[in-house]
Amino acid sequence: MTGSTKYIFVTGGVTSSLGKGIISASLAKLLQARGFTVTIQKLDPYINVDPGTLNPYEHGECFVTEDGAETDLDLGHYERFLDVPTSKANNVTTGRIYQNVISKERRGEYLGKTVQVIPHITDEIKAHIQALGRKGIYDFVITEVGGTVGDIESLPYVEAIRQLKWQKGKDCLTIHLTLLPFLSTTGELKTKPTQHSVKELLSLGVQPDVLVCRTEHPMQKGMKEKIALFCNVDAQAVIESRDADTIYDVPLMMQAEGLDQVVLQKLAITGYPEVDLTKWKDFLRRYKEPKSEVHIALVGKYVELKDAYKSIKEALEHAGAENETKVHIKWVHSEKVTPKNVARHLGGSSGILVAPGFGHRGIEGKIEAIKFARENKIPFLGICLGMQCAVIEFARNVIGYTDANSTEMDADTKHPVIGMMEDQKLVENKGGTMRLGAYSCKLSEGSLARKTYGRKDISERHRHRYEFNNTYQKAFEKAGMLATGINPQAKLVEIVEVKDHPWFIGVQFHPEYRSTVAKPHPLFVHFVAAAMKQGATPIVRVEESAEKL
Repeated sequence: MTGSTKYIFVTGGVTSSLGKGIISASLAKLLQARGFTVTIQKLDPYINVDPGTLNPYEHGECFVTEDGAETDLDLGHYERFLDVPTSKANNVTTGRIYQNVISKERRGEYLGKTVQVIPHITDEIKAHIQALGRKGIYDFVITEVGGTVGDIESLPYVEAIRQLKWQKGKDCLTIHLTLLPFLSTTGELKTKPTQHSVKELLSLGVQPDVLVCRTEHPMQKGMKEKIALFCNVDAQAVIESRDADTIYDVPLMMQAEGLDQVVLQKLAITGYPEVDLTKWKDFLRRYKEPKSEVHIALVGKYVELKDAYKSIKEALEHAGAENETKVHIKWVHSEKVTPKNVARHLGGSSGILVAPGFGHRGIEGKIEAIKFARENKIPFLGICLGMQCAVIEFARNVIGYTDANSTEMDADTKHPVIGMMEDQKLVENKGGTMRLGAYSCKLSEGSLARKTYGRKDISERHRHRYEFNNTYQKAFEKAGMLATGINPQAKLVEIVEVKDHPWFIGVQFHPEYRSTVAKPHPLFVHFVAAAMKQGATPIVRVEESAEKL
């Protein structure tokens, strides 16, 4: 597409968690499938500078980009759908906006002027929104605004959108996502919450161009026309968004509703090619029509809130589709795992994944789960803290360092097999100070990791302060745990494996961040394949049974 970058804003009303991120990613996928270049950014209204210091119970997973930004989990959706890396520029918070403005004021950049929300805060927001567009490589920049219209925290963002729509005219478009609640007493959907949400947006000076209506039930005849009339939008621009079996159905559902065509028409873009979703549909076929099923236990301490492990869950699903198997995840709370009940919690699982995390809570349960996987020859994948727990377990139960621990959990341990990195020891601030982003790693010849990746040099994303203590490396190798992935610059151990085990890998990095629909991560693909060898159950479909009869 030639000409200026087009800006699409996605706002939400009525309630949060309607799926703005999935709608944004689905629209982006459809535009990308027509040959356009697209990126998505998230504007978060909270005052934290980034989600890195937020409790997973409050905010779910913290997603890490290639360049080391700690971001909202929606950026994971963007990458999984588009297979395009995001960066620091793709996630902006109110905290960062105010921090930048205050820093400029302290440097005297405003020349003594009174610093105000308008124009200084809104100008800073607009600058961040347009930063991606100014690169000249994107036809579309889709901007998702967190929260709901009417929230006090969101007001500066909506005002910035109003100003940009006025300044850029036909190069801007607003999509408003609302709810159509179903009243079981009357057996009908209600449009009034949507009408009120649009009125709220109008009161702030923004007229939505497209309405996406989230609903559990089909919209009744004439409902789109009614909403269009009350909300000043074209009837074809009222899009039904029904509940889906999987988030990966949503692009096809939005294509069927014509969302991308409405957007292109309203932005006066013509002559575009047809949508090519061949590969996406092939993924969905394998995902929905598996030939077998396998049970994998995910052991973590935030399992009550599955969004805390969002990227891991999706990476397992990508790997399942690649292997044409249905992955059933058994969510196991690590605090509840003990030596007495570990077999009850993990028995019957064909693979065990120990999840990342911070702090001492639930550590001993993770260690018991790893011992169970190692001794019973069950395929094992440990991620970040999961890898560190594997090191601790091996030190205690194989080498004989019975008090072995991480200095994060026990500063006085006599065998600190996991310790804080040297460059982290003087760090005082919490936010954005860990080892973050992509780092290189060399894989040992003949290792399981080398076989899994199919190459010697890899790069993976990190988020941690503690590392394997290299002082103990020879003792571990002598006992049968090998360091098979090393960072060539810092000589840090990134991957460990256990010999004489069908499949046992611990990684200090986060492979889940790089798994996408188009490119499932090889670690997850091979882990699921190993679990299938351990114990996969064939799925016999009704039509197949009929043919045999």
